[in-house]
Amino acid sequence: MQWLYGSGEGAAASIQAYDAFRAYVLRRARARPRHSVVLAEGSTLAAPRFLPCGRRPLAVVLDVDETAIQNLGYEYDEALNRRSYDQDRWNRWERTGANAVLPMPGAVAALRAIRRAGVTVIFNSNRMAAHAAQTAAAIEGAGLGPAVHRRTLWLQNDIGQGSAKDPRRAEVSRRYCVIAMAGDQLGDFSDLFNARGLPIPERRRAASSPPFAGLWGNGWFMLSNPVYGPSIRGTFDDVFPADRRWSDPQGGND
Repeated sequence: MQWLYGSGEGAAASIQAYDAFRAYVLRRARARPRHSVVLAEGSTLAAPRFLPCGRRPLAVVLDVDETAIQNLGYEYDEALNRRSYDQDRWNRWERTGANAVLPMPGAVAALRAIRRAGVTVIFNSNRMAAHAAQTAAAIEGAGLGPAVHRRTLWLQNDIGQGSAKDPRRAEVSRRYCVIAMAGDQLGDFSDLFNARGLPIPERRRAASSPPFAGLWGNGWFMLSNPVYGPSIRGTFDDVFPADRRWSDPQGGND
């Protein structure tokens, strides 16, 4: 939390990501692409395919929490009271916390420039559809709107059930050619990365190897989030390869 919400380094990383996002989108808007950056149905991590654009208008798709807005009020309460995540408390936050957020550094200027270029900005969040008005108010109050439910704001259970975002991306893609996406978790780009049973080391390899490695900064833009989510899971053996471990020859002695 100190890094993401309080540090200059966290702000710099966000500004850097949004500057690259804006520059990429403006370039692509001038040279209309043939394919979207949304994976087509039937894609796998080994064999991704991308949806054709046709003549659909251009759009970008962003996650909301810790991608577009910072949930400062919620994280303050969690840190102050040393609480762990609780779904009921998060639901109360969605309903009542719209005025206790800030935009991610760099986001306001980037989204304004993208809209001026004629590209529609669409938010795809796992916040609850029942709280659509409050979520739209949080986005707009942070200077990132407009956000209109089921038009430029898609929420959990709007299409299908649960937290899977691919059905919502597919719905957006029926109306738009998506030329860039931004998020803070791999699931903001494809649910394939969150497949049940996918080992943590394999998930990392998939994200950092071809064909996906070439998408980072080139259609897919990742915001840093060391606070929550699948990115901070993993056992000791998942994180540290057995053939790359070192032990201090002096042991625990100074």
